[in-house]
Amino acid sequence: MESLNRMATELVDEAIEFADELTIDVHQLTGDAAVLDFGVQTPGAIEAGLLLAEIQTAGMATVQTHTGRVAGTPRTHVELSTDQPALSLLCAGKGGWELVTDDFEGLGSGPARALVAEEDIFDRVGYAEEFDFAVLVVESDQLPDEAVARQVADRAGVPESGVFLPTYAAASITGSVVGAARATELAVYRLTELGYDPLDVLSASGTAPVAPVAGDESTAMAYTNDAVMYGGEVHLVVDEPFDRFDEVASSARSDYGEPFADISESVDHDYSELDRGLFAPAQVTIDVVGGETHVVGDTAEDVLAESYGF
Repeated sequence: MESLNRMATELVDEAIEFADELTIDVHQLTGDAAVLDFGVQTPGAIEAGLLLAEIQTAGMATVQTHTGRVAGTPRTHVELSTDQPALSLLCAGKGGWELVTDDFEGLGSGPARALVAEEDIFDRVGYAEEFDFAVLVVESDQLPDEAVARQVADRAGVPESGVFLPTYAAASITGSVVGAARATELAVYRLTELGYDPLDVLSASGTAPVAPVAGDESTAMAYTNDAVMYGGEVHLVVDEPFDRFDEVASSARSDYGEPFADISESVDHDYSELDRGLFAPAQVTIDVVGGETHVVGDTAEDVLAESYGF
């Protein structure tokens, strides 16, 4: 199989080639790292968000939109499907790289994480890679600078000229699209948090509504979390039974039923105090090959309507 970063680099090249059509701005830093503005100083876009979700998953997921309904109103939904969930969602797509310098804070996701491979999930999957290019998708309300690119290059073991940093703010059209695309990833990650072998998840498909674009990052994160927690629907096919499938959906948690903004406010916006099980889709169907089908949770459109002010 091709390197995750190689496959992602090909998609980044596509983004650069069609930057105008995607409403993306490309910035070359002093050390020749490339920063792609998918929605920080630009407003972002639906197609840019879909391509960014593909970049995050190293091209091993199919990402598309359809129009569905939330609380009786039409809304764009994002669908993401993959037959390589451990690699595409956990070793590539998952947000797990905290970027902090004197002047910058952001969260990195994407295949550059596999070049570092320090997170527990890489041991569980048994995957790490070496490559000359590093693609790290950055969520931040500011564009990365030279210090960030240098930090990524050093940790990933690549030259600065091989660093690509597609960046978006949660409070952008792109941010709302990428947030919805995470429903599938969050179901798989929640299952593995409960102790399930990630290599026994054979395929994963999910959908969630695209949240309204908020005016600030805190509200945007609340909106996109609600989209998955109360509107996300995921279907998994797995190889082995498990006695904790009933804990996969967000509805299994005690705080379920309140908009994320209210839940966050109850802990003074300290995410470390939140029940991690909330970060999961509303409803999950799990087919065990040769075994039972489990349906867990349900969507709560009334909570979405309250959150979004319908």
